[in-house]
Amino acid sequence: MQTTMSWRMIRWTTMAVYLFMFLPIGAVILLSFSPEQFGGLPTHTFSLRWYDALRDNQAIRAAAHTSLVLGAQAAIIASVLGVLASMAMMRFNFRGKQFINAILVMPILIPEVVLGVALLLFLRWASVQRSYALLLMGHVLITLPFVILVVQARLAGLRHDYEEAARSLGANAIQTFFTVTLPLIMPAVLAGMVFAFTISFDDITATLFWKSAGVETVPTQIFAMLRNSISPQINALGTLMIVLTVGLPICAGLLARCFKRGRA
Repeated sequence: MQTTMSWRMIRWTTMAVYLFMFLPIGAVILLSFSPEQFGGLPTHTFSLRWYDALRDNQAIRAAAHTSLVLGAQAAIIASVLGVLASMAMMRFNFRGKQFINAILVMPILIPEVVLGVALLLFLRWASVQRSYALLLMGHVLITLPFVILVVQARLAGLRHDYEEAARSLGANAIQTFFTVTLPLIMPAVLAGMVFAFTISFDDITATLFWKSAGVETVPTQIFAMLRNSISPQINALGTLMIVLTVGLPICAGLLARCFKRGRA
């Protein structure tokens, strides 16, 4: 009886926590369809007024373009570096391997505020001005560990027999990688790429330290809009970000599963 009551308490506590976390998100989504300037819940009419306003807002369109390009570039670079680093860590033994691996994944453990300030101070000491290249480098730095962890997990479960069979048939290391290893780890690479894009697209804390004047991403643009006034366009923009950051990993997971089935 006591065990049953404990499980019920855990279940209700878990539900309360999830409601506390997701009800505000649901409120933002509902308010984005309210035609009123200062809408409230419950809303009795639905309108796409604020989405039309977003389409006509040049600042938001520029920020969205910057975030999409920056996220795509960071995801591609982080995926390439992550695959190479993962292959080196999982397939070779060398001095300082564990230390280097810890350094590569350390940005996950460091708060983004500390990481952003540290990199900014270092570049100021090196007399390097803030620029788009610095912003891209920073986003690669914070997204690279996620790609490495995902790809390494896939490589750890990959049998060496396939690669050894290819080598025994005359394929060199590069041919073995592109014809055998890469197709087998491609679902993990895609997953890591999606993780990297999503993290880059949503990042605001470190981006505020690294971006140059006049360059705004979607999160920093929302932050700037909140400092001036509370516009209903923020609800619409937040809803689009929620759909993108939630829907993209789901679609990527489905594509990776279909890719895996096609290879089977």
